Amino acid sequence: MKEYGPESLRNIALIGHGGTGKTSLSELFLFTAGESNRIGSIAEGNTISDYSANEIERQFSISLSLMHLDWKNTKINILDTPGYSDFIGEVKAGLKVCDTAVLVLKAVEGVEVGSEAAAHFVTEYEIPSAIIINKCDNEHSRFEEIVAQAKERITDGAVVVTFPAKQGLGFSSVVDVVKMKMFTYGEVGSKKVTEEEIPEALKAKAEQLRTELIEKVAELSEELMNKYFEAGTLSDADLEVGIKTSIVKRNLTPVFAASAAKGVGVNNFLDFVEKFFPNPADRGDFEVKLKDKNEKVFLRVDPKGEPVMFIFKIVSEPHVGELSLFKVYSGKVNAGLDLINEANGKGERLSQLSVLNGRTRKEVTYLGAGDIGAVVKLKDSHSSNTLSSKNLPAIIDPIIFPEAIIRGAIIPKAKGEEDKIATCLHSLHEEDPSFNVKYDPEIAQTVISGQGELHLNLAVKRLKERYGVDVDLVEPRIPYRETIRGRVDDVEYKHKKQSGGRGQYGHVHFKMEPMPRGAGFEFVNAIVGGVIPGRFIPAVEKGIIETMEKGVISGNKVVDVRVTLHFGSFHDVDSDEMSFKIAGSMCFRKGFTESKPVLLEPIYELEVKMPEECMGNVMGDISSRRGKILGMESDGHFQIIKANVPLSELYKYSSTLRSLTAGRGNHRRKFSYYEDVPKEIENKIVEDYKKSKLEG
Repeated sequence: MKEYGPESLRNIALIGHGGTGKTSLSELFLFTAGESNRIGSIAEGNTISDYSANEIERQFSISLSLMHLDWKNTKINILDTPGYSDFIGEVKAGLKVCDTAVLVLKAVEGVEVGSEAAAHFVTEYEIPSAIIINKCDNEHSRFEEIVAQAKERITDGAVVVTFPAKQGLGFSSVVDVVKMKMFTYGEVGSKKVTEEEIPEALKAKAEQLRTELIEKVAELSEELMNKYFEAGTLSDADLEVGIKTSIVKRNLTPVFAASAAKGVGVNNFLDFVEKFFPNPADRGDFEVKLKDKNEKVFLRVDPKGEPVMFIFKIVSEPHVGELSLFKVYSGKVNAGLDLINEANGKGERLSQLSVLNGRTRKEVTYLGAGDIGAVVKLKDSHSSNTLSSKNLPAIIDPIIFPEAIIRGAIIPKAKGEEDKIATCLHSLHEEDPSFNVKYDPEIAQTVISGQGELHLNLAVKRLKERYGVDVDLVEPRIPYRETIRGRVDDVEYKHKKQSGGRGQYGHVHFKMEPMPRGAGFEFVNAIVGGVIPGRFIPAVEKGIIETMEKGVISGNKVVDVRVTLHFGSFHDVDSDEMSFKIAGSMCFRKGFTESKPVLLEPIYELEVKMPEECMGNVMGDISSRRGKILGMESDGHFQIIKANVPLSELYKYSSTLRSLTAGRGNHRRKFSYYEDVPKEIENKIVEDYKKSKLEG
């Protein structure tokens, strides 16, 4: 087994909008480096990274995939991430452990909404970055315009390293402004690359772009700037050191021209990765928390340090098995090593370690600091857990996954499978923490939530394919609330039952009034003179609370009500707790219907980001959903609308928004408050509830 120290490792994540060619590029990288003997095709369903049945069927990436190759004695770990926003959680997992994020753009469409979303995460994690402009062989390719677009909308540090000698259908050569040579690629699959002098017609352009690169590097320090002013350029040695340092410090984002379809530009990119991309140690010491201590410390990426590893992904496929994907941050890990999961204090013994190329596993004896690999799934460890030695109880900050934007309720098709379904859904959450599952007792439904309709539909599909569980995905019930607007000063109920032997007797008088929104429930015992013995008072309150949980007019929870028990009577023989519990329940029902009952609905704050030209359609749609526009603001070429919209109007909103914006819009939502349901809608909800009670 070849040994790689941190200086010989590069960890890159391919990110970007769906359809930019990330998976196709990874195929070329592996083939060019000799890690595979053929170039797989998405259309034929035989790529290395998209190996699951659902990815092959749909012809796009759904899960993060890990690959590796050796290029000039440097191991490059590649994380191929999905481009569709439904699977954004996979992107965040990949970015957590990479050392350079490579944003892939299309040479025609350029910066799309998924590109900006991915770039936002790169900024959030403060990761060094690069850009590949793919599909330069497209007849409408506009490389220079896309570079300008990237500078304006992604980062002003974007600087060209390779550009097309001729773009469009004849694209076969790139000019490298670091090497100052032109490289012509043979037929795809031939691995033939010819190095030659830059043609006269392209020399001026190459010199201009090289000057831009040198100027960007010179910005790094006063020393380099002085050298540049004195000599008008930088030496090759200064430029090389400056390029690497500029990338690490996120001052420079190198831009490459490529075509995955024609195999052009790949060698230049891999050469640059090996020479200039940061290794795990270049990014400096990493911050960890010490368990049970309110302090942070910085650790070095050191193969001789105490072992610290971070699990960023759980994989569970029939042909792959249960695997935990991890990055070694410090020390060295090997099979048989005992570590502590700092999240739960439980010990874990590492069994079989491997490096991956998609579904293919190659067993290794150990992995050192900075490297990425997999271990056969651990007993009590999950995504975002840190495993470390007893001597160093370190905790790496967990991955922060995006909040869910769509909900659905799971209804089993066969009775008695609830427990099995819960177990299976938990397994799916293990693999993808951006997919969530929760039983909501208020609406008595199991609710799944995620990043889009496709996200939820795929989860349901996996339940059936993998676990043989068939369910329906339906709109979740809305957690309405019931309350009152009026008050009654005296409502009476007498529960009296005599049927031979001991009877039942409970008699209560209530005063009922509304409480401020959010105040909850208050029970006041105003009994004087012992007209109701003290031992029966808790039973009255219990009867009220149980009725409030079940609701009165619509079957939804009652809130913000004060009930004062001020009078009643009892029977020496027939009165007991049950009698007064029933009396309390029935008196509450009676008083509630006499106190101007109303229905409340949850209102969510909606934030929609979309291109300016889509704003009219989006605003119109929000208004049709009974939404109230709160405000608008600009964000570059995009507009952001904030609005309050009833939850009942937001089911499958993500799909509608994609349709309205041609896939270029996204949204976030969060609960805001409850407000009165419009009377005509309330009447329908109440009538539907009455009908269901009769039918039931």
